[in-house]
Amino acid sequence: MEHLDDRSHPTKSLKQFSGRTLALWLGLMAALLLTAHPVQSHEVNKNAIVLLIIKGSQGQTISVGTGFIVQPEGVMITNYHVLVDAVSVEAVFLNGDRVPVKGVRSYDRSMDFSILQLEEGFYSTLEIGDSDPLKVYSYTSALGYPSQRLVRERGEMKGTLLQTYGFLLGRHPQALPGFSYFYTTTPFDPGFSGGPLVNQDNQVVGLATLEGRAINLALPINYIKPHLKETRLVTFRQLLEEDRNSREAFYYRGNFSLYALGEARRAIGLFERSLKIDPDFVPARYDLAVAYRGVGQAEKAIAEYEKALRINPNFPEALSNLGGQYFRQGDLQKAITQFEKAIQVYPNFIQALSNLGAALNKQGKYEQALPYLKRALALDPEFAVAHFNLGNAEYGMGNLDKAVKAFRSAVSMGVDFLSLHWKLYKIHLKKGQRRQAMAELQTILRIDPQNPEASRKLREMQTPRP
Repeated sequence: MEHLDDRSHPTKSLKQFSGRTLALWLGLMAALLLTAHPVQSHEVNKNAIVLLIIKGSQGQTISVGTGFIVQPEGVMITNYHVLVDAVSVEAVFLNGDRVPVKGVRSYDRSMDFSILQLEEGFYSTLEIGDSDPLKVYSYTSALGYPSQRLVRERGEMKGTLLQTYGFLLGRHPQALPGFSYFYTTTPFDPGFSGGPLVNQDNQVVGLATLEGRAINLALPINYIKPHLKETRLVTFRQLLEEDRNSREAFYYRGNFSLYALGEARRAIGLFERSLKIDPDFVPARYDLAVAYRGVGQAEKAIAEYEKALRINPNFPEALSNLGGQYFRQGDLQKAITQFEKAIQVYPNFIQALSNLGAALNKQGKYEQALPYLKRALALDPEFAVAHFNLGNAEYGMGNLDKAVKAFRSAVSMGVDFLSLHWKLYKIHLKKGQRRQAMAELQTILRIDPQNPEASRKLREMQTPRP
């Protein structure tokens, strides 16, 4: 059994990716990881990064996010989606100070950014950098308030500021044409939305916008810079009134329902309302497909992915996810075609690399799968599913020790697929490692207590030989 990851890139063809090239690639990755925390003369000014508490019409907290101040009079940047349905917003500083947000100076719903104005005062700031010079493998760091670390003390919400590190994998085309995102290995935890992505000089180069397994997207700061000159002030109630007929507002509500609340059926209704306003709004088409998949309606999911790709044929996630749907239906060649298209668009697309390796494994093309899987893991060494898929490739080629190593890495990162443990059982049995083989059968029975084959084999191994 192969496994895909689709939560949710023009260079040399990957078919020409030689062993020598791979060795150089891995060496470069190791060097980058060793220098992921460069010595700096100063740290990021964390006093300029705030936890945003978003409150609704009844005064209740409806969401949280991160923001950062860029001008001393209290001009702050965050995501637009953080503000959807807000009636009031409060900024909580690292030292515990709480300051109301007066309103919105500028915003772009499609690019998903907003510029806020705090109450009068003199505030600490982050320096804005230039996002244009950033290249592939440039150092990046992100800061935000993870939602899982929020606590309530004496009726007030408090958070813990977290900093994460990684490097850039390039600019990533997204659902809408006209702008692209930075794709970085720097992890964005839930709650990082609206936080800063900084370079090695601690200058802001991006706005953290989307997080997921091995895909973290930030809007380059140069898209936002021209809007910092805006001086108007829109109240949150005015914004709420505008959002009554906004395709983006319905989309962001659906997105929150789907990914934060796990309410796929409610999300479907909200995405459909967004598409009623604009049938060609690709983000809503894409996430509607994800929602349909979540409720088990695979054919509708495929139809929505295909509609999204007719509007935007170069949307990597839609290509990869459509491939995933074909894979699950057993149409491997169609799946491989979609994964290859995703990689043509974005060669460093980690999920598509791993998924293509999985599909080639399924066809028994283990040697062809190997470079894709190794490249995925060079880009993200903690991508557990890619370790599992690599184990399958090594197993298929008869490299049993390498297969065990890859499977063990996958297990250490939380992967516990039955097929993984069955393969480990067979490897240990073949190598005469009886005790380890029995341990794998016991693991299988912990995962699936009613598994008749594992029960039978374990009884046979426990029965004393005559």
